[in-house]
Order: sequence, then structure tokens, then C-alpha cells
Amino acid sequence: MPELPEVETVRRGLQPVMEGAKILVAEARRPDLRFPFQPDFVARLQGQVVTGLGRRAKYLMADLASGDVLLMHLGMSGSFRVIKRDNDSTPGEFHYPRGKDTTHDHVLFRMSSGADIVFNDPRRFGYMKVIARNGLDEEPLLRGLGPEPLGNAFDAAMLARSCAGKTTSLKAALLDQRVVAGLGNIYVCEALHRSQLSPRRIAATLSTKKGEPTDHANRLVGAIHTVLNDAIKAGGSSLRDHRQTSGELGYFQHAFKVYDREGETCKTLGCGGTVKRFTQNGRSTFWCPKCQK
Repeated sequence: MPELPEVETVRRGLQPVMEGAKILVAEARRPDLRFPFQPDFVARLQGQVVTGLGRRAKYLMADLASGDVLLMHLGMSGSFRVIKRDNDSTPGEFHYPRGKDTTHDHVLFRMSSGADIVFNDPRRFGYMKVIARNGLDEEPLLRGLGPEPLGNAFDAAMLARSCAGKTTSLKAALLDQRVVAGLGNIYVCEALHRSQLSPRRIAATLSTKKGEPTDHANRLVGAIHTVLNDAIKAGGSSLRDHRQTSGELGYFQHAFKVYDREGETCKTLGCGGTVKRFTQNGRSTFWCPKCQK
């Protein structure tokens, strides 16, 4: 499942060709993806100007001049491809040749910017929905999401308050989208390693009895910021399906400290421990038992 850095990378790739441009043609080439398209899905998009392209957690959000918002989720295997109509492609340094089979090209937006934007999703776990902006607070897909980890409001004090009294593991708390939005398994494992905190640690230990942040909370928030910013700069992590809109691969997977490195030597300076893997809440957890406490 694409996490925050992958979705933000896609947003930045789409922004130059979507923002400020009109949707000349909108096509839904099948009746559904993960959920059925709304009956008026195409009608509410066609002819509308995209006034802004943002992101909330793992969702892309295109603001329309009509006051609607196009909510988009990549699902497990969804990707956007940008085709410039003047030169037919936008290859990059890490260009991954895409097949000519368009069977899984399910949605197309023809933009006044001169680009066609194609959403391809072989597994069809992605979805799109048009929502009135004044109804976003009541939207079930968004309601209850926690703070953005790269937003100004997210700091050690906020994380400590969210984890105060929680007896769940620290990893489980960070994966809870009500605590912090957009984090997934990869970047939680990486942030916990960089902050030298055990994924088994009780979440409540981020807060003092008075509800103030501990040193653990300060270290963890700093690690989350660093990991996410580094991953965004690298174009995300390409483990299976993730591609940037140009066809480039993300390459943050080459900077993993623990994720998918079971049996390898820990990269923490002076540690010398071995990366281990165990199953936690149904997900693979990678960590170094020697330096993560």
C-alpha cells in the first residue's frame, strides 16, 4: 500500500499538469474500482478547472472551481501516468518501460495543459469520489484522521497527548490513522529504528504522568520528520507497484535501515546488532533488538 511519501511524490508529479488546468474530458472506463463510481462522477468533473491539488494522509484531493473536491486513493496497485500530447511521454532517469496493454487504464483526464492523465490499477483497490467541499468534515473516508506528520501542528507534545494512557505497542499506535495520518508499516519501522525505540514499547511511555512529552517522544517526532522528508526527496519506495507519474522508480528502498533487511547487520554506528523480523498485529516488523529499547 503506498504510504505518505509515495502519495506526496505522485501529487508533485501531477501538480504541474493539473493545477490551474481545465478537465476537457473525463472518462470512467468501467463502472467501478474498489467502489462503484457515482452516477454523476463524469458530469461533475468535465469542464471544471482544478484550482488546487493537495494531499490528506494517503489521499489526493483536487479542488474544483465548482466547489467540489475529487478525492483519489491509489489502493494497492494504482498509479497515474502523465502523457504529454505533444511528445507522448515524460520519461525520467529511472524510467520504467510501461507495457502497451491498456486493459487496466480505468480513468482518463484530458487536461487543457496539454496532458492526458491516466489512472491504471490492475487490482482495482483504488477509488475516486467527488465530494462537496463543505461536506468534507462529514466524509466517512476522512472523518477521524489524525494530524499530518509533516504539518506544523504535529510535534512531540501532540504525539504525547495522543499516546497518553495507551497500553498498545508504540508501533500499533503509530499505525493508527487517528493518532497520526499517513504513516504505514515501512516508515514506522524506519522511524522507530532511527529514534532507537522498540516497536514493542508501550505507547504511553511517550508521555509523563503530567501528560508532557518524554525524550522518547521528541526523538521519535524528529525521526518521523527526517524519514518522511528523505523518502519524498527520493521519490518514495518502489517495492512492487509504485511508480512516479513520469514512470520513474522511487529509490528510498536503497536507504532502508531495517525494513526488509532481516539477518543483516544493523546500520546504527557502533551497534553491531542484527536486524530481526517478527509479526506484530498481522504485519512484518523489522527492528534491531540491540539498539532499539
